[in-house]
Amino acid sequence: MPDDVSLHITRMPYAPLGATMEMALHISEPALVAQCVTDVHAVSPLVAAYACTSGSFVGGLEGEAALVAAMVDAGAPAAVTTSGALLAALRHLDITRIATATPYTADLTAGLSSFLAEAGVKVVAASGLGLTSDIWMVPYDVTAGLVRDTDIDDAQAVFISCTNLPTYDVIATLEAELGKPVLTANQVTLWSALNVIGRKAVGPGQRLLES
Repeated sequence: MPDDVSLHITRMPYAPLGATMEMALHISEPALVAQCVTDVHAVSPLVAAYACTSGSFVGGLEGEAALVAAMVDAGAPAAVTTSGALLAALRHLDITRIATATPYTADLTAGLSSFLAEAGVKVVAASGLGLTSDIWMVPYDVTAGLVRDTDIDDAQAVFISCTNLPTYDVIATLEAELGKPVLTANQVTLWSALNVIGRKAVGPGQRLLES
């Protein structure tokens, strides 16, 4: 975030579920997302961002659009989702073939591939860690190793999914090593939200932010 831009965060109601398809479907409910917009309305945000990859891809393109519409209907001047932001970033970089690295179980990893295919993006390689909890505790070296193991020459970029997975400090290093853009869930979300309000995201060594 630029120094003069403030970021205000609220969370959806807690649900005692693991990071499964059931959870993704639960948190993709537009009414729940709309309530979150209401919760931060007092600070008059210029844009609202739904920061969850699985919750914004599980319903396909139609489901993603419904989340954006719900946020706008709830009073957000503009709105983005993580999965929608990913598509915007890929269009911006003119990328149509990617590898995906996720912390998810196999069905959620496949769900991301299906969402991207619906949008005309080919997933040429995909892998996941099979986790349903403690995703925020995954060490950087594990994430970096997953990216290296997943990437193939045919992939124009690698996307690391899940806003709960720490990734920021490995992006520049991996891009330099792999010689291609490495996109992450939180990165594309904030990049897209800032674009909406005419600002640039900050991140040295990140091709998306420097393009």
